[in-house]
Parts: sequence; structure tokens; C-alpha cells
Amino acid sequence: RIKVGNTYVFLPETDEHMLAFAEKVFASETKGEGVRDEISMFEVQDDCPILQQEMAHHLHTNEDTDKRKVLPPVVDVLLDIPTYLEVPDFQRVAIIGDYASGVTMDDFELSCKGMYRALTIREKYMRLAFQRFPLTSSQYLREIEGEPFKPEHTVQPVFTSPPKKGEDPFNTKCLPENLSWVARMKDGVIYTYKDAAAADQHKPIENMPAPDYITFIDDMNFLIALIAQGPTKTYTHRRLKFLTSKFNVHEMLNEMEEMKELKLNPHRDFYNCRKVDTHIHAAACMNQKHLLRFIKKSYQMDADRVVQNIKGKDVTMKELFANLNLHPYDLTVDSLDVHAGRQTFQRFDKFNAKYNPVGASELRDLYMKTENYIDGEYFARIIKEVASDLEDARYQYAEPRLSIYGCNPNEWTKLSGWFNKHRVFSPQLKWMIQVPRIYDIFRGRNFVPHFGKMLENIFLPVFQATIEPHANPELSIFLKHVTGFDSVDDESKHSGHMFCTKSPKPEEWNIVKNPSYTYYIYYMYANITMINHLRKARGMNTFQFRPHCGEAGAVTHLLASFMTADNISHGLNLKKSPVLQYLYFLAQIPIAMSPLSNNSLFLEYAKSPLLEFLKKGLIVSLSTDDPMQFHYTREPLMEEYAIAAQVFKLSTCDMCEISRNSVLQSGLSDEEKTHFLGSDYLKEGPEGNDIRKTNVAQIRMAYRYETLCYELNLIKEGLKTE
Repeated sequence: RIKVGNTYVFLPETDEHMLAFAEKVFASETKGEGVRDEISMFEVQDDCPILQQEMAHHLHTNEDTDKRKVLPPVVDVLLDIPTYLEVPDFQRVAIIGDYASGVTMDDFELSCKGMYRALTIREKYMRLAFQRFPLTSSQYLREIEGEPFKPEHTVQPVFTSPPKKGEDPFNTKCLPENLSWVARMKDGVIYTYKDAAAADQHKPIENMPAPDYITFIDDMNFLIALIAQGPTKTYTHRRLKFLTSKFNVHEMLNEMEEMKELKLNPHRDFYNCRKVDTHIHAAACMNQKHLLRFIKKSYQMDADRVVQNIKGKDVTMKELFANLNLHPYDLTVDSLDVHAGRQTFQRFDKFNAKYNPVGASELRDLYMKTENYIDGEYFARIIKEVASDLEDARYQYAEPRLSIYGCNPNEWTKLSGWFNKHRVFSPQLKWMIQVPRIYDIFRGRNFVPHFGKMLENIFLPVFQATIEPHANPELSIFLKHVTGFDSVDDESKHSGHMFCTKSPKPEEWNIVKNPSYTYYIYYMYANITMINHLRKARGMNTFQFRPHCGEAGAVTHLLASFMTADNISHGLNLKKSPVLQYLYFLAQIPIAMSPLSNNSLFLEYAKSPLLEFLKKGLIVSLSTDDPMQFHYTREPLMEEYAIAAQVFKLSTCDMCEISRNSVLQSGLSDEEKTHFLGSDYLKEGPEGNDIRKTNVAQIRMAYRYETLCYELNLIKEGLKTE
């Protein structure tokens, strides 16, 4: 049973048969996880139980024909959709007939039931964690359930507004008062209690519900079975092909009308539309020429400065370079060797080594770390220079990731100290925390006794700073500027462990082996959910969960993120699963794509699914990932857009739509999004688009909205026949 608004929806529990089937599917999905071959466009697999002969037979049975006659004409969907005065007339694509899904009625009904339950599962977990779920999809789910849709029941994340003119972003006077509450971990999840006595009895504060472990496993098993279900694979495959074809026809009929709209829009063009780099790592946020220039400049200014202490001996910068047999003036971008090339393709290990300039970890520690002998001063200066370039560009923003490893509880204190000491703030930057999935390394070196301790080191300091802001002022200020958490590492590393009810609790996971991707994802999501409830109650900003997902590895990674993540980075493996790809479309889950990064690591540029996803209506944005490794210019995000526009022949409307998606996906505050996108940006369809700010044609927005409604209405009609 799940609560949606003020009503309860009963969902069938996953039985033992489905659990066994889910385990079988998981084994088949992960058996080739360690093989890093390139992905090809998905096709319905040979193991699909719907044989062509069987389909031909079913389509002509009398019972099937009777069922089909019960359905109203699908074309009615278009007639029910409101038209907006501000949308110019354009040519629509209509499918006329009594039956338009292209599969048997039994398969159609089965697929619609699965899609409906999958969407309710995502909606439940998004609401629980104060993350986003599209209004249109929610409205159709209520219609299916026969319940009234209440917009006030929708939830939105809360982000810190930018400081007013003359206001200090590091001011600690505005922090809430301290409370005497207690935060303590139980079974890998941190709960908040009124006092220590309540913690001993495990009586957490009410109105701060945690995800239910058993229910989560049950929902996950259902989704694993769904993505392998033959009829559903066929149905979603056909719908996705239809979406691509429909967009191609729309573009052919309306491209000139869209361009006419944009030409009549004064002052605004692609260059002065706001765009956000939704996925970028702070340690590689500069391009290689910028880093080289900074190294030479720092040597010129600080050659005699002590920058390291090795075994009690102070080492100056001059001595450091001499020990490496280097002189900065002899360095070139080629000898710096931080750019990814042909040698890094399918070699994540070689790619990670590119973070070391000239192959020297000493230079990485000096220039790209927050924690070193000079307290990360050079790294802070590089980031400030990058931020300054963004401020000069005015219309570009970035969301850099800083690392918290969970190796030590003092990591947060040191990171927030670095942030405050060097005043690393810019209105163009929205910070995120990335957590590398490297428990096995820490356990192997005895840094942590079990996985639970790693989770505690990552999340407990955040709880403590939320409960007692004045006891942790620097961390409290830093958390105001953090918008979310990311989970990062090489996804192609195979765990072999299936997350299930028999999985050890984090405190019991004391072996050196790394937990599975889903195990990491669940416990990160659960703790972020608990933090968000606490911070919401205290009137503070909340956090989103935005993991790297679908770059490599099993498609079950994308399934876990479908349940837990507000949005994801990469998403390449959606090509392998038509069911998941269709669900990501219906739930309008944003995907930050980095085709230049993928080109050097996992997938050639021309094979990137970016264009296919955009045509189908998935919410895609462009991001740089690591400008130091992949880009050449001072404006890496514009470089990313320029190359995509040339390779995929994107129109101005396409590029402005991607820019708008990036702002919606980002952790920019409500105040900033209102300024950049218009006061009604939370509304969906043409109503939510202010062409004067976004430069996205209203025809395009109307097409996207009507197409989404059409697909959701199909599901509603499929459930009416029961």
C-alpha cells in the first residue's frame, strides 16, 4: 500500500515466483557486465516470448477483436488536449483508427498495467525524498485511480537563493538555533531522535519516514521482471519507434514555423539563453591550457615557497620540480599529458591516470586537491579563475562535484574549511558532493571496519550540522551551497551480488568485496531522504540524488536510479532496454549527457544516443564531464554544444531546448529559474515556457506536451478494459 496525496493505492506484492524470475533476469543481465563491448542500438531480443506466428494468430482472434472494439478511438486524445492561444497553428500528426498500439490486446493490457505500477513506484520514492515527479504524469495516474489531482500535493526540492547585492554568502548569523536532537545509525540508515533515551529505544521523530527496505526490494524485483517481460519489451519498442518517426514528421512539417517563431523573438538567441553544465568534476573543471598556464604562473611567483613536507623535511616548489626532473617553462600541453585519447577507450584505469599531470601524483596533490600542505590554495585559485570565466560569459553556469570518500568523519570539516577559508563562492557555481564507490579499497587497507562505517562518515556530519548549525558553522554554510549528491566510479566493474532481503546490513558487510551498485544506491538514497526530512523541518535547503548511471555495466543500474534518482548522468545503456527507456520518457527523468567524454571512454561520438533521445522526447542536457581531459577551448560547454550541433545537425530550437532542459535539471534556486525561464516554469507544456527567456518555440513545447499526454493516455485506455 502506498500513499499518494491523501489516498492509498494498493499494489500487489511480488510473489515468490516473481522473485525467482527477477533473480534469473538479474543473472542474465549481469553475466556480460565485465565485457566492455560497444553498445549497439537495442532490438527486441531473440528470447522475447512473442513469436511472430503467435502474434499474427492473436491479432485475428474474435476475442481480441471484441476487446479492441471496446476501446474508444485513440485520436480522441488529441481532441481532449487544450490548445493555447500563444501557440501558433502548426501541423499535428494524428493516428486514426480504433486501435493504435500495434500489439495484441492481451499484451497491450499487460504492458499498461506494468507501466502504471512502475510510474507509481517512482512517484512514491520521489515524493518521499522531496524530489521531482512531472505534474502531467501525476495527473494521469490520479485519473487512472479515479482520484482528483491536487497540485498542492506535489513536492519540489528547496535550494538556497543567491545572495542579494552586498550580502555575504559566508555569513553565519542567519543560521537556525541549535537543537538537542540526536542522530544515530541503525541498519545503514541514520535516524533523528528527540534525545538519547529515544535513540536507545529506536523511537525516531515522527513525520520523518524512512524508505521501507522490504518494500523497496519488492518494488525492485517487480521492475526487474517488467524490463524482461516479452510483451512489454515489444510494446515499448514499438512506442519508441513511433516517437522517433513522429518527431521526424513533425520536424519535416513544422521546422520552418518553429524557426519563424524564433526569428520574431527579440533580443534572445542561443548565445544568450542560460545553459548549465549539469555534470562536471571540480578536479578537472579547467582545460589543459589553463592548467599549464597556472602551473607556470605559480612557479614564477612561488618558486621558493614550501609546498610539501616529506618525512619531516620541507620541500619548496623549485625542489619539487627538480625532484621530478622537470622545469615548468619546458612543459607543453602534450608533455602535461592530461588529455584523454585513443589509449583511454575502454580503459577506465588509464583514464584515471590522466588526472596526474606529467604522470606525477605530486602535481595532482599540489594543484587539484583541497587537502594538502598549502590547504588547497592553488586548487581554489584555479576554480575561482574558471568561475570568473563563467561570470564573463554571463549566461553559463556549472555544477562541479567535490569528493567525500567516507574514509574519515573529518573529511566534511576539512572540505568546508577549505571552502570558507578561500571563499570559493560564485553565483555561476552550484556545488555537488560525489561519493566514489571504493569501499573495497578502504576495507582492504583497514581504514573502515565495515560498509556501515563508511556510510556513517559520509552522512552523520551532515545530520549533526543540520541539528546544531552553530556548533558546525563552516559546514553549515557550505551545505547551504550544496545542491545534491552523486555516486561515481567505473560502472563496468562487476560485483556479482544481487541486492535482496538476504543481503547483509551495512554494519555486517565487513568483507573486502565491494557491494553492488544497487546496494550503494539504496543506502545513499535512504540517507539523503532522511537528511531532507530533517532539513525541510528546519527550514533549510534539501539535496537531490543525481548519480552517474548507465555509462557502462548492467541495465539494472538504470532501474535502481529510476526508483531513487531525481536525474542521472550519462544514461547510455538506456539503448539496451526499451522498457526502461520508455519509462524514463514517461517519468521525464533528466539525463546529463557527455558525448565527448563517452567518445574517449565507452562510445564513439557518432553512435551517441543523444539525438535519438532528444527526438523521442527524453529530457536530455549537454555537459562536459572533465574539460581537462576532453576539451580545448576556454568555453568547454559551448564547445560541447558546437560539436553536437555540427555532428547531429541540431537546429537552433533543438539547442535552446537542450539549454532549457539543463536549467530545469540543475540545482539553481527557484528564484534563479524564475528569472531565467519565466514565472510559470513549473507548469508543463507551452504554459510553462516563456519564449522571451528560453528561445524555445511554443510549437515545439506544444508538440512535446501533446506527445507525452498521448502516450500517458494510451496507458489509461489500456487499464480501462479490465
